[in-house]
Amino acid sequence: MIVLGIESTAHTFGVGIINGKGDVLSSNRDMYKPKLGEGFTPFDLAEHHYNGCLKTLKSALSGSELKLRDIDVIAFSQGMGIPNSLKVGAVLARYLALKFNKPLVGVNHGIAHIEIGKFKTCAKDPVIVYLSGGNSQILAYIDSRYRIFGETLDIPIGNAFDVLAREMDLQMPGGPEIEKSANGGKFVELPYVVKGMDMSFTGIMTAAMEKFRDGVDKKTVSYSMQETCFSMLVEVTERALAHTNKKEVLLVGGVAANKRLQEMMSIMCRDRKAEFYVVPMEFSGDNPVMIAYTGFLAFTSGQKLKISDSSVRQNWRTDEVEISWII
Repeated sequence: MIVLGIESTAHTFGVGIINGKGDVLSSNRDMYKPKLGEGFTPFDLAEHHYNGCLKTLKSALSGSELKLRDIDVIAFSQGMGIPNSLKVGAVLARYLALKFNKPLVGVNHGIAHIEIGKFKTCAKDPVIVYLSGGNSQILAYIDSRYRIFGETLDIPIGNAFDVLAREMDLQMPGGPEIEKSANGGKFVELPYVVKGMDMSFTGIMTAAMEKFRDGVDKKTVSYSMQETCFSMLVEVTERALAHTNKKEVLLVGGVAANKRLQEMMSIMCRDRKAEFYVVPMEFSGDNPVMIAYTGFLAFTSGQKLKISDSSVRQNWRTDEVEISWII
């Protein structure tokens, strides 16, 4: 079986192709990068994706040495995400499914991050720490769904890093630049906000920005931001481990690539005698391979989407998805 996956939830438009063993036949991404100090608007993203989607599709097909007639299933990121971005991928997926008479599968973006992480690390039944620009959640599989044990109450950690990075005139996406800037920094106190199993990052981000405006250097602000936010995440993850009695932790999403976060999670897992896994870096950020792979899991477990049901779902939460492929 050959599955083509389309990713278009935010700043990245991608097309990836895999076979039934999960082997990557091709993976092509085109990321929108705003000017230094600027963010992006939904219009900017949609225009970028529309202008580049066919080129990205052709590159993926060329790299796999396949034709569209060779594809068995079309999978696309149906949600969660920015509607203007999601619609570009959905339109392309519908067109391909109709023109070439291929089955269509809508994939939840968060579930795709989880499943590619499990597949690439061979984690069996982990507590999942899912961190990206749009999401910050602690989850675990229980009774046919990935249940959320803790999440952000406001801005996700990836977006918080982006806002702080723009304030300090760092390049987007902000997470990798914050990580680089943190080297050699010192610690200054920022708000630490954990409410039960949930977290809040807005106050920390605002306080960090105020420190920078008051003359605290970038290295110190970046270091303090990381240490505070990551400590909160480790605390909540440890509680989730204790509550579920699971023996693994899996870190996924774009923020998973941060080495300091990996180090802190690893120490906690070692102390609790739990295995720690991190999704490989090439699959940590938004990528089409995770959409193709999760589309494969969904289709082979009996899922198929009617064109009339293929509208994008901006707020499609991870805990709303029935996981039909885990028995």
